Amino acid sequence: MTYQDRILSCTECGQPFTFSADDQAYHAEKGYTNEPKRCPSCRQARRAQRNDDGFGGGSDRGGREMHPAVCAQCGLDTMVPFRPRGDRPVYCSDCFRQQGTPANTGRY
Repeated sequence: MTYQDRILSCTECGQPFTFSADDQAYHAEKGYTNEPKRCPSCRQARRAQRNDDGFGGGSDRGGREMHPAVCAQCGLDTMVPFRPRGDRPVYCSDCFRQQGTPANTGRY
């Protein structure tokens, strides 16, 4: 199928933008059925806003509350992202990696 550049109007800012033939082919290849609603600059702004709100899934997750603990294996002081309750062992990162994954725990 041959595609031709099309001019669309951004629902965010109302400015016209080009939905290029290459972009249309890419959308078809990926199975996308909807046309883009926003111009490239509004799409970029929306992505940045979602990342700032914590919906981006990126590595910039913001501050995470950490809690002090003592590693049950090596005895080193460490910080963990949960509040230790005392009924289960807590490990530092290195010792946790050495523990491996227990078989058939029923957890994912």
